[in-house]
Amino acid sequence: MKLPEPQSSTFSGLISDIEKGQIKIPQFQREFVWDMQKSANLMDSIIKGYPIGTFIFWKTKERLRSVRDVGNISLPEPNNGDFVNFVLDGQQRLTSLFASLKGIVITRERGRIDDYSNMFIDLNAKEDEQIAITDIENKTKGSYIKITELLYGGLTFLASFPPEYLTKLEEYKKRIESYLFSIIYLKEAPLDIATEVFTRINVGGKDLTLFEIMVAKTFDYESNFDLSEKYNELIDRLRPLNYETISDTTVLQCISTFLTKECTRKEILKLNKADFINCWNNGVSAIESAVEYFINYYRIPVSQLLPYNALIVPFAYFFYKNVDKPIGLKQKYLQDYFWRCSLSGRFSSSVETKLSQDIKRIDLILQDELPKYDWTVDISKESIENNGYFSTGRSYIKAILCIYAYHQPKSFNDGSLINISNYWLKQANSKNYHHFFPKAYLEKQKVDFFLINHIANITIVDDFLNKREIGAKAPSVYMKKFIKQNDDIDETMKTHLILDIETFGVLENDYDRFFRSRINAICKELKKRIIVQDGDKMNQVSNPSEEETEN
Repeated sequence: MKLPEPQSSTFSGLISDIEKGQIKIPQFQREFVWDMQKSANLMDSIIKGYPIGTFIFWKTKERLRSVRDVGNISLPEPNNGDFVNFVLDGQQRLTSLFASLKGIVITRERGRIDDYSNMFIDLNAKEDEQIAITDIENKTKGSYIKITELLYGGLTFLASFPPEYLTKLEEYKKRIESYLFSIIYLKEAPLDIATEVFTRINVGGKDLTLFEIMVAKTFDYESNFDLSEKYNELIDRLRPLNYETISDTTVLQCISTFLTKECTRKEILKLNKADFINCWNNGVSAIESAVEYFINYYRIPVSQLLPYNALIVPFAYFFYKNVDKPIGLKQKYLQDYFWRCSLSGRFSSSVETKLSQDIKRIDLILQDELPKYDWTVDISKESIENNGYFSTGRSYIKAILCIYAYHQPKSFNDGSLINISNYWLKQANSKNYHHFFPKAYLEKQKVDFFLINHIANITIVDDFLNKREIGAKAPSVYMKKFIKQNDDIDETMKTHLILDIETFGVLENDYDRFFRSRINAICKELKKRIIVQDGDKMNQVSNPSEEETEN
């Protein structure tokens, strides 16, 4: 990388470079937000010869996703192999200059229109007064001139002004045309250096995300590849499947593991643009196959129930390498891996490092080999009791909710399937989550809150049923009503892992018996999914108050 080069440019040179498409605004820059008065203040400083700050340009032959329509003017693309100057600092000033000096009409996001041809010079203003103005309501005709007319009106037009203004007209025109704009060129720096410079300059703003950087890096004008649009298209396809909450970071991690088996930020930034674009279509198909597998085989109906977003990555990697659905040993080993990750808090920290380790395990599964794990799981009844405090931010709890969802829970009153949606599952107090023994009821019985708010006491129900039919009633009360309404109540309750209303103590309001029976049912379900290996321990207790925010 060459050292930054401080240079200067005249008004004509700067405007010419913009019009030729040699100066671009990167996509990660914010929208143009300056109003006309702020732009007038900038022009006033230029007319008075004041410094307006230095522009910082990244001079590169890379092609990024850029805002090509600076000031509503369609600008040409530079030829392949030519340098482009991407604005790292000074976008608001540069757009203000271009709009003011060319008299451009700018349409804002909300439809407001600013006509920059209505930027004037007050010919009666003194040097210590505002010379560049936008309001001429109380000005005498002939005592002001549009900036565009001053620059491009020609001698005949300027000569039509009263003689006392001619000297000022000539002086102001000369000041604008001869003003030297300070520019620092960061020449041929890598993208990560350029974005680091941008982030440091904009210390008061929001840091660039990895996705924003990769959107810029992978943009390809010729192939019409825009990562931002491609990601949105993927999410639109996942939305009908209720998996629209998969993050852009997860998608980047997928593509990176497909190409390099690594997914650190550094590795993602090093990805070759052409390789990334060429991988995209097959990569997206692999992600969609992973989602379909979660839905159809694990019966996880919505992405909010996934214990970790990161689980998409190893499963998508599997389908990228093997397009067929896993059967036999591959199916068993993948299931074992899924539940080991979900029950152990695998991706609560160091996600990128652990994903890279786990890709090696997926490679073994692809060869029908059972991986060895350097972490253990505990699926005993004691462990479920100790770890079961209900909080939807915890992967352990989401794993057990996935067990509940697998059985396709039905409505207590009529046996219809419960509609599980991402919208309702965002928080622990969602109306889809029902404490089978209501909290208010158990609190009156002086039951410890840890046991009240336990996953063993949670069922997934309809919002209507929870709010209108159950409320704070004792189970014996509301269940007797449902027994009368639903001829298949026993089968319905089995879909909630309440295997027998009588032996579970429901009609006797025996919470201790219900609690023990439900934990036993959960334990049996987990044992079906885990392949016990040497080192798996009993009573491996995680912190029940831990909130895992990976998703």
